[in-house]
Amino acid sequence: MDPEDEFSRAERQRGSGPYQSTIPARIAEYSPRLPAPIAADLEDATTALVDFDAHAALTLGSGNAALGPMSAILLRTESATSSQIENLAAGARQLALAELDESKSQNAKIIVANVRAMEAALALADQLDEQSILTMHRELLSRQPGWESHAGVYRSELVWVGGDRGSPRRAKHIGPQAGLIQSAIADTLEFIQRDDLPVLAQVAIAHAQFETIHPFADGNGRTGRALVQAILRGKGLVRNATAPISAGLLRDTDSYFEALTSFRAGDAAAIVKRFSSAARYASVSGKKLVDDLAQEQHRSRERLGNLRAQAGAWRVLPHLIAQPVINTAYLQSELGMNAMSAGRALGQLTDAGVLNESTGLRRNRVWQQQEVLGILDGYAENIRRG
Repeated sequence: MDPEDEFSRAERQRGSGPYQSTIPARIAEYSPRLPAPIAADLEDATTALVDFDAHAALTLGSGNAALGPMSAILLRTESATSSQIENLAAGARQLALAELDESKSQNAKIIVANVRAMEAALALADQLDEQSILTMHRELLSRQPGWESHAGVYRSELVWVGGDRGSPRRAKHIGPQAGLIQSAIADTLEFIQRDDLPVLAQVAIAHAQFETIHPFADGNGRTGRALVQAILRGKGLVRNATAPISAGLLRDTDSYFEALTSFRAGDAAAIVKRFSSAARYASVSGKKLVDDLAQEQHRSRERLGNLRAQAGAWRVLPHLIAQPVINTAYLQSELGMNAMSAGRALGQLTDAGVLNESTGLRRNRVWQQQEVLGILDGYAENIRRG
């Protein structure tokens, strides 16, 4: 079929004519001049992020087996809210099922791919280079049906944001020509490697520049927000947990997109201000999420009562923060339990009221921690309410 057959005569007519794609400004040596109120706000937001990170570690204690799962669920929460900015949403249960490869929700599967991209971002934070960015994107798009061939490679065609699907003429932003991408990314990485700028300002500007370059055929927003987490970790601002920055951005996506537009027009103040606001929200809401999950862990321990210390339920319990939906296969693969010990642990947790079996089936059974799911869904609902 001729590609033009997809479009009506009116669409083809609107799409005919000149357009101007972006030529990204070089930022390797750029130092923003921020108004005093925004600079002060930036400092407060930075302190808030550091406080959140310390709170996440101290709430459970460095030797607590639940600290790793707590970090994992914060990362999944960040991935889910980043995806929601792109209108990809799924509930906590579907996300947990997708981690078990048991979900029928396509959105949930795509969001879990974003989790893998975030994990790659954090793993590569200490050696952030072009290959790191390509790896993040590969983890993201290789699991997105129809886009596998684009995973981890720069686009070869023009992309644009908004306007008509068949033409960039009415677009809000037209990405640079493909031949400019690699040098623009190299320039951005040079900017990221500097150590003479406030980290949160550096994060905001690097992210805005990445979104301006729009280097991939799809997944630019999600990869760009994974890059945010990599910079925060690599610069040591957030060491123990994943700050839900995207939750703060999701609270007001209009101002987020407007700030990106202002940046492209030469004003970095708006995007720095927006990231400062998102960081403060991440700190406040993230602390509450950590506290709520920690309290639920405490209640679950009390439900197990006097169960002997060697019981398998105690091994499983900390993992229910990160994986509130489980099955025997999960316990065998992740905790190294055999089928008999996994079944016994599930029985102990069910008898205590910590878990309930949610399928009603005799085979392919799944158990869930309803209170943890409720906390995660409640967090997401609070963000949506704005």
